[in-house]
Amino acid sequence: MADTRLIQGRYRLLAPIGRGGMGEVWRARDESLGRLVAVKCLKPLGADHDPSFTRVLRERFRREARVAAALQHRGVTVVHDFGESDGVLYLVMELLDGRDLRQLLEDSRHHPPAVADIVDIAEQVAAALAYTHRQGIVHRDLKPANIVRLTDGTVKICDFGIARLGHDIGFTARLTGTGIAMGTPHYMSPEQIVGAEVDGRSDLYSLGCVLYELATGAPPFDQADPWAVLVGHRDTPPDPPRRHRADLPGPLERLILDLLAKSPEQRPADAHEVARRLAAARGTPPNPPAVPTTGALAARPLLFQPDGSGTGAAGTGGSGPGSSRSGRSGTGGRAASRSPSWTREVAAAGAEPSAGRDRDPGRAAPGPDPGTDHTAPDPSAGPDDRWVPFPDSAAGPGGGSSTSPVPPADPGDRWTPPSEPSVGPDGPCTPPGKAAAGPDGPWATRPDGGEERAAGSGERHAPAPETLKALADRHRAGLSLGRLGRWAEAGTVLRAVTAERARLLGADHPDTLAGRYQVAFTLSRTGRAADALREYKHVAEARIRTLGPDHPDTLAARQEMAYVLGQLGRHVDAHQVYTAVLAARERTMGPDHPDTLRCRHNLAFSLSRLGRPEDAHRMARQVADARARVLGPDHPDTLVTRYEVAYALGQLGRWTEALDTYREVADARARTLGPDHPDTLAARHEIGISLGRLGRSAEALALYRRLIEDRTRVHGPTHPETLRARHGLGVNLGRLGRWEEALAESREVCALRERVLGPLHPDTLVSRREVAVGLGWLGRWADALTEYRRVADTRERVLGPDHPDTLAGRNDEAHCLHQLGRGTEAGELYRRVEALRRQRAADGS
Repeated sequence: MADTRLIQGRYRLLAPIGRGGMGEVWRARDESLGRLVAVKCLKPLGADHDPSFTRVLRERFRREARVAAALQHRGVTVVHDFGESDGVLYLVMELLDGRDLRQLLEDSRHHPPAVADIVDIAEQVAAALAYTHRQGIVHRDLKPANIVRLTDGTVKICDFGIARLGHDIGFTARLTGTGIAMGTPHYMSPEQIVGAEVDGRSDLYSLGCVLYELATGAPPFDQADPWAVLVGHRDTPPDPPRRHRADLPGPLERLILDLLAKSPEQRPADAHEVARRLAAARGTPPNPPAVPTTGALAARPLLFQPDGSGTGAAGTGGSGPGSSRSGRSGTGGRAASRSPSWTREVAAAGAEPSAGRDRDPGRAAPGPDPGTDHTAPDPSAGPDDRWVPFPDSAAGPGGGSSTSPVPPADPGDRWTPPSEPSVGPDGPCTPPGKAAAGPDGPWATRPDGGEERAAGSGERHAPAPETLKALADRHRAGLSLGRLGRWAEAGTVLRAVTAERARLLGADHPDTLAGRYQVAFTLSRTGRAADALREYKHVAEARIRTLGPDHPDTLAARQEMAYVLGQLGRHVDAHQVYTAVLAARERTMGPDHPDTLRCRHNLAFSLSRLGRPEDAHRMARQVADARARVLGPDHPDTLVTRYEVAYALGQLGRWTEALDTYREVADARARTLGPDHPDTLAARHEIGISLGRLGRSAEALALYRRLIEDRTRVHGPTHPETLRARHGLGVNLGRLGRWEEALAESREVCALRERVLGPLHPDTLVSRREVAVGLGWLGRWADALTEYRRVADTRERVLGPDHPDTLAGRNDEAHCLHQLGRGTEAGELYRRVEALRRQRAADGS
């Protein structure tokens, strides 16, 4: 549609104005009437949608558009027309000459406006809400980005009806590994969060959030983790605004706090009451500002009056009562912008380097059982919120999710990589002595750019502001490379920036340590786990020295050490570190804090790796119950832990229960994340594995065929997850005795994996082993021996002679020798394998 630049032969698209979760807005010309308009184009309806769903959606769109078009109030954006063009639904609206509050807050660097400006904006919004609520219409997504102030001072609300429509399309107010699509968490009412019915008082709560941000420079709950924000809205009383801005009139503060009451019954009865109380607040003289106002706000007359009276804004140093508390964007900025699969939790839907799912690849032992595929899924797919690329926001390593995440924990990798540190406008930094909002983030640069004394060093001259700015820009460039998956390049950039920060600011400066933390992340992501461990250890030791052993940033670095230890196969050491970090998190944060639960989740996984499936199952079930209570039963973190419960059930041989649990997880993910989300597809794969284990291979075969179609459509035919599904198909063909077909499928998958992943990749070796299995079942044992030996030799070279996968490969080789009548060689090899196993057990590995 954008190529033709013309919609319905009437509206010519001229230039994009903005883009959001539901589509994009264009500046356009109405060719019939010769006027400029704004055209909102919603995302195309995908071919995967059921026709009946699409029909209902179109009808809902027409109904909501008619409702929006019927609104006639100076405070509501006018809707001129609506329709559908080439499968794209569109709305034609008046073109507004002004800027939304989010943009204006960002332009003013979050210095709050004058009290008179706040009251003026609030009165106009309240009047518009009073009108729309009388029509029985609730906005549902009121936030700074949906409130525009025109050049003449008029305030208008945008996007009535769009929030409800977004719910139908699937862009609901839910979190995925990547973030929030609709219903920005910084402005959601408690009743929205718990899924209860909403009325006009929900809009009043959102208005209270907007006014709080206008008054103080930040939303009432401004954590980096979106789910921590939601829990804050639901359970935590907000700080009184005058703690952050002393010049705010008492009546205005009381109104804001009343609007933010948890129960709708405790809020003002309606928008009329809000308008009445605002009028009273207008007549109340403000307290004198503690810091003289600057000219920064006066230069922006669209939002702030030029007289500067009562602005309460501090200077650029940000030390006054009106200064921003965190420097986050007015839309919930970084915390709201996470991308799906970019949180890590291990698990979920959250998305780091692959620890591999580390289930025994292929069959557990050579023999008649054709086995199954538990190879490590591609980390970039991030099922279960385990893989977190550099975030636009994050709860901090080892901190709140997902993503998982979320990213969730990958179905194959149950270790939860860290949620990366939050990244502020100038890169991750923390003022000395200021506790970060979450582990490793967010950091705020020292407002004065002043000197910092590093531990053990002398006085340092203050680096030039332009030097720090250049380093921050390079740091952001490194993070961007990481988001693109270019981890080696990201590491090179971040190492250079970190070395320069160490020279200018000191080795123990928070900016330097944050950089080293992220360098460690790139090392882990590129398979250099040992190097990553050294970096994380350095960061942890420095933070213990400067922040203390129980500081969230210190615990985050220690938790990442545990993750990397798991990558290195040092599961006993990983378990010990997780146990120590968990004790500290429970002591300082409480047992139900998201970071505590994430650590307990990882500890459950480490128990499974240590051969303690009963303990792993018990702990995973406890974490799942706690997450369901704290976050909700369908939250991605809850589902990833339930996924882990299912895995533990499989380890215990309780495959029927595992199958039921995987199905419940898959259904919930399809409902909340969508049928094509990587986490949903990962759960479907596990259903296939469970069916195979239960001897229901015909059902598994049908499931894998559908999964391959969906994976191919979503990811492409050579994506590692598509190939993994094809591997499962081949396994179940063998289980059904269709060995010629199974061998052909295994050979093709092996060739593709070798080309895409490389000959030494664990998935490639699993496929090569499956080829050997097929050859053996067809009686071609000499050919099978060649393949088995190739697998074992490669594993020994890459993993070491006593690695469990290497030993399994040698057992396969011995089994094949026995089938060829070479019993003496087979017996010798069996004894050697057993000796290595005993030695490994004695070493405590």
